[in-house]
Amino acid sequence: MADSTSTSTDSIAALTAVGLRDALAGGELSAVESTEHFLSVIEAQNKHLGAFITVTADQALEDARAADHRYACGRREDLPLLHGMPVAFKDLTDVAGVPTTHGSAALEHKPAPEDGALAATLKTQGVISLGKTQVPEFGLTAYSENRVAPPSRNPHSLARSSGGSSGGSAAAVAAGMVPFAPGTDGGGSIRIPAGACGLVGLKPGRGLVPSGASAGDAAKLVVAGPLAHTAADAALLLDALVPEQDRPDGGYLANVDRAPEPMRIGMSLDSPWSRIYPFHIEPEAMDALELGRSLLEKAGHSVHEADVRYDNRYPEAFTAAWTAGVGSARIAPRREALLTPLTRTFRRRAQQRSAAKVNEALRFLRGFEHDTVAQYSQWDLILMPTLAQTPRPIGWFTGGGHSSGQWPSEWTGDADEDYKRQCEYAPWSSMVNVCGLPAISIPVHTTEGGLPMGIQLIGRMGAELQLLQLAAALEAV
Repeated sequence: MADSTSTSTDSIAALTAVGLRDALAGGELSAVESTEHFLSVIEAQNKHLGAFITVTADQALEDARAADHRYACGRREDLPLLHGMPVAFKDLTDVAGVPTTHGSAALEHKPAPEDGALAATLKTQGVISLGKTQVPEFGLTAYSENRVAPPSRNPHSLARSSGGSSGGSAAAVAAGMVPFAPGTDGGGSIRIPAGACGLVGLKPGRGLVPSGASAGDAAKLVVAGPLAHTAADAALLLDALVPEQDRPDGGYLANVDRAPEPMRIGMSLDSPWSRIYPFHIEPEAMDALELGRSLLEKAGHSVHEADVRYDNRYPEAFTAAWTAGVGSARIAPRREALLTPLTRTFRRRAQQRSAAKVNEALRFLRGFEHDTVAQYSQWDLILMPTLAQTPRPIGWFTGGGHSSGQWPSEWTGDADEDYKRQCEYAPWSSMVNVCGLPAISIPVHTTEGGLPMGIQLIGRMGAELQLLQLAAALEAV
């Protein structure tokens, strides 16, 4: 095992997640050395970025020392897949002994008694948790701003949001605070921050990654997946998330550099939100789409215009399903006033909505899934921009301002206008969760102002490897 001074900070920062995993597994780098490096980056940068709500440095170093002890006493072939790899969990995920705030000042922030399913899975694979990252309240929004901690800012432009709900995790990865991170996605919450922060963000198909029970997700929208700099790094994390029997032969990482067969790709700007919220697509989003199309064609795939028709009842049904969980959240009446206006508004409406109405919405969404998947099946993949607009300024959705770097004491703006702006910003996200299909955001373009812009590819069920292979192919092009 290398001593703690053998590998420079610069050389650790230059490693991909795959390279770091190999260095840890090969003994060129100790888990303590790696952990100390990433904790130092967090200490230097988090005060500017607001990516972390909680940093668990002492526990991380204790876990790193234990990992190094296991390494010294065991055999390399017995190491878990992600031995000693630092990660962070978004603050909707329970990590034993650490408070889960859910981004809400209305909750009492007590330490979680045990790991949630996602943390338990990755700890079994050898990861070391460095802390909990910033999220919107209850994960409801496409931006990570709340009343608990300063907003999560975009490393490419500190005045702009890193997206949501995995916004703190995306900012942490983009800024080099962790090599990669798991996110969760119930309506775009991996792909939106990946697009905003210039990362590869994969939403796996429904059921591929074990998620544990979730009474607040009757529509089965939420899945866990990787946020990473490269397709290979995302593939490595997906290998750790997916049970071995459900991975492709050899795993995702072993196959990620194989070129997929030429595919017929349908390009569409149609959205199920366009009737209720007609949205403007900024030129930068179209630039990313056209560049993505060109890169895909250079890689040997054919891209054609696709006409997709969505049922006009979708917005009401999705909103009912999306907000049902917040209606049943246990919040003391005296603390209700601490909720943000959007959460408070949608919680009240959810509580007033009858069970029959919720069930009607769920039935509609299952029919919507069947119809939309049938339309998509004319193509191998569906292509669109990840986001319709460049990353939004901090406070833009809420009508408030966070230029001081602090969270607001009072939130201005209207909850319905806030929600409308989110749907206009990310109009191509939520229907993928309803359909249960895999999708990936791939960074392909940088604006003149230095902001990343990406494309989204939606695959057929089981197409996670194809999507990662395409991301790898576009990186190569």
